[in-house]
Amino acid sequence: MKICFATNNPKKIEEVAAALQGKIQIVSLQDIGCTVELPETGDTLDANAFEKARYVFDHFGVNCFADDTGLEVAALNGAPGVYSGRFAGEPRSDVRNVKLLLEKMQGQENRSARFRTVIALIINGKEYQFDGIAEGKITHISSGEGGFGYDPVFQPKGEERTFAMLSIQEKNEISHRGKAIKALINFLSDGKF
Repeated sequence: MKICFATNNPKKIEEVAAALQGKIQIVSLQDIGCTVELPETGDTLDANAFEKARYVFDHFGVNCFADDTGLEVAALNGAPGVYSGRFAGEPRSDVRNVKLLLEKMQGQENRSARFRTVIALIINGKEYQFDGIAEGKITHISSGEGGFGYDPVFQPKGEERTFAMLSIQEKNEISHRGKAIKALINFLSDGKF
C-alpha cells in the first residue's frame, strides 16, 4: 500500500518510514506534485492535522495522513502547544524556538512537559484519528545532535537522555509520534477501512 505523508519535514518522513519498516510505502508531497505550504490555521492539533490531510485529499485525490504535534509545558500553561513550530515567530526556527523556551523556563522548578501528536488519516474518503503522548520534562540545557524541534531539551520519562540523544529506533519506541504511528500501522494492517 502507498500512502502520502502530508509533510514537508524530511526528518518526520525519515522517522515515520523507519517506524513503518516497509509495511506501507510512504510517498512525499513532492512525489505527488504538491509544492505548496499546507494550511495550518486551526487552534488545536486535531484541526491542523485534518486541515492538512483534507487539503491533500481534496486537491490530489490520494490517500494520505498528516500530523500536528505540540509541546505542552506545565509551567507555561500548556504553551507553546499548537504554536510549537512558530513559538519564536516567523520564519520558523528550531534553534530560536528552543532558545526562547529555555529563556521562559529560567527559574521554573516545575519542568514537566509532554509532547502530543495527532495523526489525521483520510483513506478512501473516510477520516480517522490517532493520538500519541510522551511525558517528560524540559532540561536546563540543549543536549544531543539527533532529532529536530525541541528534541534537544525534552527528556522523556524513564530516560536519562534527551530525544536528541536517542537513535531514531529508540525514539520511535517511546515518542508521541511513534505511539500515534503504531496505532496507524495497526489500523492499516487490519485492513478494516
